[in-house]
Parts: sequence; structure tokens; C-alpha cells
Amino acid sequence: MGSPPGWLVVVDYQEVFRDRGSPWTTPRFDEIRPRVRSLVAAFGDRVVFTRFVVPEEPTGAWADYYAKYDHFTQPHAIPLFQLAEDPGASPVVDAPTFGKWVPEVAALVGEGPVTVAGVATDCCVLSTVLPAADAGVRVRVVSDACAGADDQAHDDTMRILGCYAPLVEVATTAEVLAAG
Repeated sequence: MGSPPGWLVVVDYQEVFRDRGSPWTTPRFDEIRPRVRSLVAAFGDRVVFTRFVVPEEPTGAWADYYAKYDHFTQPHAIPLFQLAEDPGASPVVDAPTFGKWVPEVAALVGEGPVTVAGVATDCCVLSTVLPAADAGVRVRVVSDACAGADDQAHDDTMRILGCYAPLVEVATTAEVLAAG
């Protein structure tokens, strides 16, 4: 069996979403880790990690956002923005936006297809998947390798993403690995 087609984009797989004391914690983060690891291994050198970063000077509506979440603008929060695991030789793309379908990621993955895993399902994953699909890239979201703010938010987002078929496919880790 070969590796799955296309690229794996691991969205915001960071300590800030894993840490139980973080206002942004995704409670099932640790449950998805073995599946993310297996996907990373299967895709080999076709993996890109993204990382949410706080801009030095938030502007526009982001200024209000960071007024609400000023916890993350303090020096003590800096370690929380590190990836939860070593990305090895895989590229890491930083972006101060929810959506990670940024030019650097688009240039790496080309025309796809793209498989997406990570956190948070109901925010950064959703905000990455839809612009990729709008760009005409076939996207597969790995439902059991994503974690949301809570189970309801995750499940609701998966149902919504299913409505974008055939541009967006929702699959399990086992289905992705079996397709390789």
C-alpha cells in the first residue's frame, strides 16, 4: 500500500489548544494525537504544519479580539504557541489569521488534493478548508484527527463541511490510510 495522494495540512497543532489552562483549549486534543501522527507518517515528505501566531500590532477587528484575549499577548503565553510535536523536516507556516489557506500553504500544496487535520475544527480548520475549496482544490477533512472547542461544535462543523461535497470530503483516519 502506498501513501495517500496529495498533501497533509496539519492546522494549528499547538500547545495553546492542548493546554487545559488555556481559554482556547480543545478538550479532545490528546485523543487525536495518535491519528495525526499516523497521518504524518503516511504522508511522509508531503506534510505542512501551520501555526497560529499573535501579530505584534493587531489592527482592525483583531485589536478588539486581542483586547478580549489579552492573555495571549503576554510573554508567559509565548511557549503555548509552539507546536505540540516536533514537525521534523516538514515546513511550518505561521499566520496571524484563523484561516491557514495562505499563499505559502497554497504554493506548497499546489493543486492538491489536500487532506486536513488539526484544531480547532470549528475555527481554524473550517477557516482553512473553505478558502481551499473555493480555490478549486479538492479537500478531505479527517474527522477523527480534528478536535473542536467541544463535541457539539466539532460535530456541527463536520455536518456543515459535508454539505460542500464533492469539493470537500469528510473521512476518517482509517479511510485515508486505506486509500494510500
